[in-house]
Amino acid sequence: MKIRRELWFGFSLMALIVVAALYMLVSVPKIESGHIGLLMLSLVVVAIMLGFPTAFTLMGMGMIFTWLAYNRDTTKTLDLMVQSAFKVMGNDVLISIPLFVFMGYLVERANLIEKLFRSLHLALARLPGALAVATLVTCAVFATATGIVGAVVTLMGLLALPAMLRAGYSVQLSAGAITAGGCLGILIPPSVLLIVYGATAGVSVVQLYAGAFFPGLMLAGLYIVYVIVVARIKPSMAPPLSATDRFVPLHPLSEKLTSSHAARALPALLKALKGQRNQDVPTSHILKQLLIVLLPAILFAVVALWSYQGVTRVVAEEASTMTRIGDTAAREAAPEGGLAEPPSSDGVKEPPGADGVKEPPGTEAVKEPPGSDGVREPPGTEGVKEPPGAAAVKEPPAAAGAGPAGPTAAADRVPAPAGYWIGLGAGAAALALFYTLLSFTRLEVFKMLLTSFFPLLVLILAVLGSIVMGLATPTEAAAVGALGGFLLAIAYRQLTYSVVKESVFLTAKTSAMVCWLFVGSAIFSAAFALLGGQELVERWVLSMNLTKTQFLVLSQVIIFVLGWPLEWTEIIVIFMPIFIPLLDNFGVDPLFFGLLVALNLQTAFLSPPVAMAAFYLKGVSPPHVSLNQIFLGMLPFMGIQVVAIVLLYMFPGIGLWLPQLLYSR
Repeated sequence: MKIRRELWFGFSLMALIVVAALYMLVSVPKIESGHIGLLMLSLVVVAIMLGFPTAFTLMGMGMIFTWLAYNRDTTKTLDLMVQSAFKVMGNDVLISIPLFVFMGYLVERANLIEKLFRSLHLALARLPGALAVATLVTCAVFATATGIVGAVVTLMGLLALPAMLRAGYSVQLSAGAITAGGCLGILIPPSVLLIVYGATAGVSVVQLYAGAFFPGLMLAGLYIVYVIVVARIKPSMAPPLSATDRFVPLHPLSEKLTSSHAARALPALLKALKGQRNQDVPTSHILKQLLIVLLPAILFAVVALWSYQGVTRVVAEEASTMTRIGDTAAREAAPEGGLAEPPSSDGVKEPPGADGVKEPPGTEAVKEPPGSDGVREPPGTEGVKEPPGAAAVKEPPAAAGAGPAGPTAAADRVPAPAGYWIGLGAGAAALALFYTLLSFTRLEVFKMLLTSFFPLLVLILAVLGSIVMGLATPTEAAAVGALGGFLLAIAYRQLTYSVVKESVFLTAKTSAMVCWLFVGSAIFSAAFALLGGQELVERWVLSMNLTKTQFLVLSQVIIFVLGWPLEWTEIIVIFMPIFIPLLDNFGVDPLFFGLLVALNLQTAFLSPPVAMAAFYLKGVSPPHVSLNQIFLGMLPFMGIQVVAIVLLYMFPGIGLWLPQLLYSR
């Protein structure tokens, strides 16, 4: 029987791991318990590559080697297993995993992806490589709404691959765009990978979501730029769409309103309201179309007014604007950052020439002046005066116009900043351009986007917006997302008993896999630390005297290589507990390291021989599309991922700016 090249590669890699482990045991002068831990790590990797279930392999190896580390004490071994499992199951963050997965399966079964792809490829029809660009945008949007890689790759393989092949696209470019775009779900929030990493590394999932947003958009943007450049340089790989493919039929009643599909929609609809030629078109249809056309203007007006209210509102200051008497001089004389005594004062002193507290001259007792009926001011004073040099207490500027009833309305507002007016002008110019280019054909495409893209956009903003803005925890936002998935399925009449049953079954299956992985990882990590493997790895890394940059390069290269035989779940739960304790030694932020790892683990779905995205696509592709063609198509996108990692390292603000803006104190 002829063995495939992928199997030869896998067997060779396993043999290399075993030989390296045996050489380590033979070459060291003294075998420590830490070396036994590294042997356990090697055996786990080989067993997973042979096809054994990851979670139970981790638990089994962890139990066996823990039993050996405890000198065959079964009681302590079972105690460690129970404590590790209880610790994992008590993690509240993991509750969000089944809710996000359930939301994804419901959205997937609402059949939105077909409408989304159709509307996007018509909207982007004039771009080079329009079908591939629409595929990537659809994958990015759908990944944000679902986060399920296998589902996105499979559905886009059924929808986009036949369309691209019919349009004359090359198999490699088509397969690369589908597999690379489908894998964006493990990076763009709400990503299950980020939840798993956050729970493993002890990093806030909220900050990971905020940090991964712009790197995800950057990676998707690099994919799109690559496709456009390839389509421009080699049109044979991505020929432009024909007029037939770009044709959009109009509504029968809209056909009567215009003689040309390219006519501008807004003037034609306004004219139709008072025209004599269109008496056979119901006014309700015209008003409905006009309302759809004016939706962007209405939204722009609402956002402009809401923004104006926000930027002109007076923010109440915590400190009072009134200054107490004598505080001004003391504050001016005090050094910055602390309190100081007033100038030339060595403490509280008596007035010059005073030998104690005396009565004013000429007074031996307090007497009422003749004819007085009350207390009078001392001689020479005409009222209470301010001390010399003390400024009078003035009313704040906002209260200048206050009357008996309180401040005036004008005191509640400040002038809008110049940035607001610049943004308002840019938005108005974009709106004017939109209505200038809005033809009846584009109106039909806009209506398709309203029914496919914007419902997903609202769901994404409801879920991610509530997390990033601190309005809800990831678990609460996941519950809102699951409810939104239900509502979308109801709105598109796809919520049936079979859909709910299948979604619940797949959610339970995925959640059980992730949770058992966590249990196995906890037991394995405890055994690895108990044997001293973590200490041995830390000593070895520190003995190399690496700089921060060298450590990051070494760690990312290791993760990149591990992405060939292993999936991202195995890399996170097995190797992240080894890397995380090393970060403090090199001054690496665990949040930033997690973003680098998330970008790097895109390769776990695109690198052979395990590249699951390739097998998902092969399962639904035509027979003439070979697995090698899919692999070749994925290679350029793997190179783009490496470029994205380099850019994120050179410009950390891509990932850290938003978390610092929202959560720094």
